[in-house]
This record gives sequence, structure tokens and C-alpha cells, in this order.
Amino acid sequence: MKKSLMAVALVGAFAGVAHAQTAVQIYGTIDAGVQKRSGDTLSIGKRAANTLGFKGTEDLGNGLKALFQLEIRYESDTGTVENGSRPLFQGQSRVGLQGDFGMVRIGRGLTPYQETIGAFEPWHALPNQGGFYTDLAVAGYNSAPLEPANSSNNRWSNAFWYNSPVTGGFQLNAAIATKEGAGANGRAVGQYPVGAEASANPFSISATYNNGPAALMLGYERNAVETKVMSVAGSFMATPELKLMALYTRQDQDNTAFAAGLPGAKTNAWVLGANYTMGPGKFLVGYGQKDPDNWIKTKQMSLGYEYSLSKRTYLYIDASRKTGPQSQFGQDASVNYYDLGVNHSF
Repeated sequence: MKKSLMAVALVGAFAGVAHAQTAVQIYGTIDAGVQKRSGDTLSIGKRAANTLGFKGTEDLGNGLKALFQLEIRYESDTGTVENGSRPLFQGQSRVGLQGDFGMVRIGRGLTPYQETIGAFEPWHALPNQGGFYTDLAVAGYNSAPLEPANSSNNRWSNAFWYNSPVTGGFQLNAAIATKEGAGANGRAVGQYPVGAEASANPFSISATYNNGPAALMLGYERNAVETKVMSVAGSFMATPELKLMALYTRQDQDNTAFAAGLPGAKTNAWVLGANYTMGPGKFLVGYGQKDPDNWIKTKQMSLGYEYSLSKRTYLYIDASRKTGPQSQFGQDASVNYYDLGVNHSF
């Protein structure tokens, strides 16, 4: 209740500022639809994250700007904060400076690795079961393994970000978090004991290149328990309508595999995908595999379609089949997933 009242107050406050300063913007998305997963009943859910955000800049002179961004994540079917227990500004809460040197920010947000790899996944980083972003694209890696189980797996709090200027199509993105930001509550089941502490400062780095029809990404990250992940990815506009993409990821859990009871330390994964635009419609297709040491391989095939009703509203439908271990005991099974809904941005 307190979070809901706070959100309403913030909307009112920022709405007044937006009228007074064109440098402040209110934005967001709302997504809702029906979804069905093998073994579950039909339910109302979402395909994309629902957001309400506020961002702005202030010109400080001599090419220097101050900037901020606050982003609430919520559930469209209930109106509650995302997952019911996440922070009010789950999406991000960052403030910083931008100039000829690039951009520096402090606060909470996506790690550079997680933020850039999403551009090379056919479901454009949507965190739904039909896509690959949260599992196969990152080889099952978790940026924040010491946070409570319902927390985000791809964001850091108490962190510092740097983004270089884009030069000749190249850009460098980096972040480092304090051990304070890694969490100390632990996960009671599946990975680390309650009360587990960070053994290192997490850091993340990615390099991107965009030039005409081609784009490339190289990323590396180490989390608070010293699990490491590395990805290389690329995309190519074969025609104005057809975008092809591929990525390869390797996760290394040498430092924690034995303590966490994992069957192996290395996990390799790859994803191939394509987007094809035909008039107001877009077809999405992808196939990938995740192969942990001494464990069952995961395979996923997904198909999707988006139909734009306007620049800000589209309908979508997805179908996915994922085969692999469906429990900690390693049973090999297949899960089918379907969704149908609407997405609107403002």
C-alpha cells in the first residue's frame, strides 16, 4: 500500500515538472495477455516488462549535462510492484553526468553485459518464456546470485557505470558494484546458503560495434561469488526486412561448483535467430542449446509474430518448446509455452 501511494505521488510530482521543463520525460510500457504453459492452467500474464519511468537532463554548460532516470516495474494484471516483493524502482535508479568523456552514472540498473547481449537475441531482450534472453542467451548465468530468490538476475544495486562515446561505431561499457550491492540474504534453495557473503566486487564489461548492416558484441562479467560469463554475438541485416543474429556464451563456475552442489563447472550455450518484417508484421524465430558439464542438455525452439497497430501498439503471439532438465533431480522433459496479448508504449 505504501509503495502504491508513493508511486502515485511521484507521478503527480513529475507530471508537474514535465510541464515546466521539456528536459524531463515520463515514459512507460504496459503489456498484458493470456499465457499457457504445460502442466499449468491458462492465466493472465505479460510478455514484456511493464514499466513507468521518469528521465531527464540538465545542461550545465561547456558540453556537460546532468542526467537521471527512475524506472518502476509493475504487474499489469494486479497493479502491484513487479513480483510483489521487488524494489519500487526495480528497473533502475541512476544519476550521473554526460560530456565529451562519455557518461558516468551511479545507482541501480542492468549490468553492461546484460544490457548489450539483448540486442542479439530474436525476442529483443523480452524476459518471457518464449524468448532466450534470461536463460540460453546467458548460459543460465545469474548476475546477482546472493539476492533473494525473487530478485532480478540481471541488475546490480550500489554500482558505478561508465559508457564511452561512440567512435567509429565502437563503444565500451563497464560497471563495478560494491560488495554491499551483491546482497547477503542468500538463496535458501538451489545455490548458496542463507547468509552467504560476497567474495569479490562484481564487475561487467562489454564492447559493441555498429556499422551499417552489421553489429558485434563482446562481453564479460564476474559476479559476487566469482562466477564468470563470456559472450560473443553478432547480427546482420541481410535485407532491409531480414535481420539474422547469432551468439555464443560460456559460463564458468569453477569457484563455486562444488560448494553449490553443481554437477559441473562449465556451461556452453548458443542461439541462432532471425526477424523478418513484412508490412506491419514481424516474424520472430529462434533455436538454441545450453550444455552444462555432466548434465542434461537444454534445447529450445521458438516462433513468434508481432503485428503493429500503430507506432506504439502491437499485438503478439508466441509458441515455444523447451526440452531439458525440469527439476533438480534431472528428469528430462519437454515444456510447451504459448502466449497471446497486446503491448502499448507511451
